[in-house]
Amino acid sequence: MEDQKQTPSNTPPTSPADQAAEAQAAPSATPNQTAEPAAAADDVATQLAAQLAEQEAKAREHYDLYLRAVAEAENIRRRAQDDVAKAHKFAIESFAEHLLPVMDSLQAALADGSGDIAKLREGVELTAKQLASAFEKGRMVELNPVGEKFDPHRHQAISMVPSEQEPNTVVAVLQRGYLIADRVLRPALVTVAAPK
Repeated sequence: MEDQKQTPSNTPPTSPADQAAEAQAAPSATPNQTAEPAAAADDVATQLAAQLAEQEAKAREHYDLYLRAVAEAENIRRRAQDDVAKAHKFAIESFAEHLLPVMDSLQAALADGSGDIAKLREGVELTAKQLASAFEKGRMVELNPVGEKFDPHRHQAISMVPSEQEPNTVVAVLQRGYLIADRVLRPALVTVAAPK
C-alpha cells in the first residue's frame, strides 16, 4: 500500500472539556438557524397570498368589465335591429308624403260636379305634374326610350315591327318604364325595329 503522509494540522488539539463546550453551544445555535428559514417561508407565503388576492381582484374586475362589454354589445345589436326594422317599415314615408297632394287633387276632381270637360282636363294635367314632381323627389326616373337602342336590361320587347329606323331600336313605347336610383323598377314595354 502506499505510504500516507500525515500533514501536521494547524489547529491546536482540543481537550475533552473544550469538546463538551462546543457540543453544548452547537445545539443552541440550531434553533436560531431553523427559525430564520421558517420566518422567510412565512414571509414568502404572505407575499404569495397577497399577490393571489390582488390577482383575484383583478380577475373579478376584468370579468365584470367583460360582462358589461357583452351586455353593451347586445344592446347595440338590438338597437341596430330595431333601426333596420324601422327603416324597412317607414322607408316609404317620405315618398308617401309627396304623393298626398296628388291624392288631394284627384279627390277634388272627383268631387267636382260641374261637368266642364276643359276644367277636368286641366285638373288632370296639373295632377300629372304633381305626380311627376313626387316621382322626381322620390328619385324615380321615367323611361321613354323612343328612338334609343334596345336595352334588354331596361326595355321589354313585345314585338319586332318593320320600320325605317335602324334595326334593334325602339319604335314605340306601349308602357313607360321607371328607374329608382338607377335600378329598374319596371322595364318599358316597347316595339323594336326588325332587321332589314
